[in-house]
Amino acid sequence: MQKVLIISSPFFDYQISVGNAFKKLGFEAKIETYDEPIHPFKGLLRWRHKFSYNKEKLREKNRIKYDAYIKEVYDGYQPDIVFSYNGIILLDERLDYFRQKSKVILWMYDSVLRPDRIRCKNHIDHADAVFCFENKDVEYFNSIGKTAYFLPLACDSSVYYPVNCNEKDIDILFVATVYTSAKRIQYLKTVVSHFPNAKILIYGLCCPYFKTPIKWMFRKQRNIYKNVNIPPEKVNELFSRTKVALNIHHAQTFNGANQRLFEASGAGVYQVCDVNPYIESLFRNKEVGLYHNEQEMVALIDDALKNDKSKEAHAAYEIIISKHTFEKRIQQMLDTINYKY
Repeated sequence: MQKVLIISSPFFDYQISVGNAFKKLGFEAKIETYDEPIHPFKGLLRWRHKFSYNKEKLREKNRIKYDAYIKEVYDGYQPDIVFSYNGIILLDERLDYFRQKSKVILWMYDSVLRPDRIRCKNHIDHADAVFCFENKDVEYFNSIGKTAYFLPLACDSSVYYPVNCNEKDIDILFVATVYTSAKRIQYLKTVVSHFPNAKILIYGLCCPYFKTPIKWMFRKQRNIYKNVNIPPEKVNELFSRTKVALNIHHAQTFNGANQRLFEASGAGVYQVCDVNPYIESLFRNKEVGLYHNEQEMVALIDDALKNDKSKEAHAAYEIIISKHTFEKRIQQMLDTINYKY
């Protein structure tokens, strides 16, 4: 049996989804999860990083320490493939070492154009293939004469799937981090003000204690803004009770899609989502309500609350489950590098 070593930050446990996809394709999978910005990011080391005058020097020291560890893991496991999300903790020379006997695949979930992802951007010269969530990143690599491939996230169909529910008791559901996105903050305020009689639930950090303790203590609308992260199984259960799953992409997404796009439709709920060229190419027949601005968003939500959208939701589900699961993504990666197994 061929083996894959998965090296990843704890990216919402999607490294587990990748591991399961490889297993379904007949691989043995070993997962090594590291913390960011240093590993392990807890205890005394976390406080050292927080108050360090030279954080980059501490990170570099930590990477060297992790490098020795991951080399030992690699040598003991001897995988055929090394897969990593971002791999910001990995040194270029270690990737070169892996490639002597293994294929190296990187999947970039954050834009390589972010200032804190320069190390990831340089990894492209030390991997067999680099896949990006964002088309803009692929265009950047092409502009400097390098080859990368567009490949957005996917739906883990063992986690997100339709659940029969007799009553849709949630009118509007939003699940994602709020406080880091000005767009999400503004659009959610608009939704809450336009639908005062609807049952609206917003899960995800909107006013975290560790950022603003005073605002956290006196925050309002707690019946709507839950200010907590919830596990995927709970998200899927909430989708089954929801009439409209609202999706608002982060500012770094220009021509791609976040994970929630695939998960909501994979769970069988009707989705209202902001549009870009890639998303528009997926849903050409109104399977998902696509909006360009706040006014269109409100109109689509209003229509969905008044009219049955189960046919559209099912059509979107069929699109996702047929083409956009993790098994499909891993197969695309292996085909790209002409990997035979």
